[in-house]
Amino acid sequence: MKTPSINPVALIEKKRDGGALSAREISGLVSGYVSGSIPDYQMSAFLMAVVLRGMDAAETLAMTQAFISSGDVIDLSTIPGIKVDKHSTGGVGDKVSLVLAPLLAAAGVPVAMMAGRGLGHTGGTIDKLESIPGLSTRLSEEAFRRQVASVGCAIMGQTERIVPADRKIYSLRDVTGTVPSLPLVCSSIISKKKAEGTDGLVLDVKTGRGAFFSKREEAVLLSKSLVSLGNGLGIRTVALLTAMDQPLGRAVGNWLEVLESIELLKGGGPEDALEVVLALGSLMLLIGGRTGTGQEGIPVLRELLRSGAAYDRFLAMVKAQGGKTSVVEDTGEVRPASFAVPVDSPSAGWVASLDAREIGALSVGLGAGRMRKEDAIDPSVGIVLWKKTGDRVRMGETLAVIYSNDENKIDEAKSRLIGAYRFEGASVPVPPLIDCLVDENGERPF
Repeated sequence: MKTPSINPVALIEKKRDGGALSAREISGLVSGYVSGSIPDYQMSAFLMAVVLRGMDAAETLAMTQAFISSGDVIDLSTIPGIKVDKHSTGGVGDKVSLVLAPLLAAAGVPVAMMAGRGLGHTGGTIDKLESIPGLSTRLSEEAFRRQVASVGCAIMGQTERIVPADRKIYSLRDVTGTVPSLPLVCSSIISKKKAEGTDGLVLDVKTGRGAFFSKREEAVLLSKSLVSLGNGLGIRTVALLTAMDQPLGRAVGNWLEVLESIELLKGGGPEDALEVVLALGSLMLLIGGRTGTGQEGIPVLRELLRSGAAYDRFLAMVKAQGGKTSVVEDTGEVRPASFAVPVDSPSAGWVASLDAREIGALSVGLGAGRMRKEDAIDPSVGIVLWKKTGDRVRMGETLAVIYSNDENKIDEAKSRLIGAYRFEGASVPVPPLIDCLVDENGERPF
């Protein structure tokens, strides 16, 4: 990627003052940062200017194209069928990708998925998968292609050669307070999807307290921007708006979420996680050409879970990526966290709300996520929620169990967990999980 001659300070000032950058200027900034001629501190200043001033559609497209041009683009055209991927904008307890990839593969829709690590208070699919002993998400482009062709699905992390500009900037955003920027989010997501070679994309755009874009109007705007950008680059793209006020499912933490994913793949698991799996999966079936309407696919997916076909495909994916399948078949083989501490309710009544962001941050603090780029992940720690919004609770009844390998963290974790709950004296309605669908025609009910 040739670096155009640009003055980074002048471009930082231009964006700081509300100006629009040309495609050449954006390309110069991105390629200069990848090559090392533009240092972290200048790119950080530019990213903050983008957070504060935004980017128009032309700038966002230019940023996306600069990201794509910084590395390789995988060619999946020799694999029969419409290749479809799913992406979430980030949630707490969101293990849906672990279920959807093998589920759709079992339905005959190839899934080529490039996933990320945890960002801020949210978990990452790659971190969760890597809690399976031996499993590698560092696939070469050829290995990725072969696995999609043979198994029907593969989940890989970003390689050195796939959108290296985004990989480098993504890490910087996580530690500079520049994650919640619509153009940066759009460019990051869509550039990776174009580079991985997918034909179709279903987006799970989260809204609510635990989402990066907590306000509904922001999430709708993000959905429309992503759909427009994806379709403009030749990827058939739709988005589903889903709630992230409380964690999805009951498990929060890497290995704990793998355990819950296995339950879902065997036809069980929590109803809220299953609802999101079926909604997104039905849209993937539609884009993959397997059904004529979104709702038509739901019974198909239910049967694949009930029959064990999706679970068998998950085992095949784990084996293909070097994972120890015996720990999936007998999850007791994995050493649990040293401490499993129940947290009892201080009140009687009903759970009125459960703060997803605080639960996510608490899980990160236990070691399930990173506070700094260089931090190591502890796959065994996290939280399992026994009570969620709408549930009735007796005083002294267990709200959740904290899993920790550090006894010194437990007292603070218990206090913070109780503080994440809000109780009422009467029954409260549970808000709907699925908000709306956004496609090329705009926003409409799902």
